[in-house]
Amino acid sequence: MQDQSRFFVVTGGPGSGKSTLIEALKACGLRTMPEAGRAVIQDQVTIGGSALPWDDRLGFAELMLGWELRSHREARDHVGVVLFDRGIPDLLGYLTLCGLPVPPHVQQAAHTFRYNRRVFIAPPWPEIFGQDAERKQSPEEAQATYKAMVDAYTGYGYELIHLPKSPVEDRVRFVLAELG
Repeated sequence: MQDQSRFFVVTGGPGSGKSTLIEALKACGLRTMPEAGRAVIQDQVTIGGSALPWDDRLGFAELMLGWELRSHREARDHVGVVLFDRGIPDLLGYLTLCGLPVPPHVQQAAHTFRYNRRVFIAPPWPEIFGQDAERKQSPEEAQATYKAMVDAYTGYGYELIHLPKSPVEDRVRFVLAELG
């Protein structure tokens, strides 16, 4: 099986339950790759860095790209399905959402480092949306992020599979059924 066919992305706007779903799927024994954005924010805050979405958005995007490339490479060493909490096309959506140009090397990364053509997307879900130390977006920004992800992934030829707005156990069953 080629790597890209066994690499599945879960994307969507912030606060839509995607990371909770990833953790639940991990508990079922599936291999997962963590979200770059949250980790980059935590690291930058710890070291007093400025590559943060509220300080240096382009620097933040570059660090996320490095993280995503490393995750893609690391996933190749594992057998079977690997689930990614976001993927490289998320960076294109993020940069576009921020009104920043998408550098050619980021576009090239999205073309070169591919995932399964079917991508799981979590729709905006205001009833479960919440903010925390890393998630500072408003519900309106979460909606705009969702739309940016739809545009980014469909623009790169991915087919979106919309996750149901249902309890995590139901979402796990849905994903497992889709994975076969």
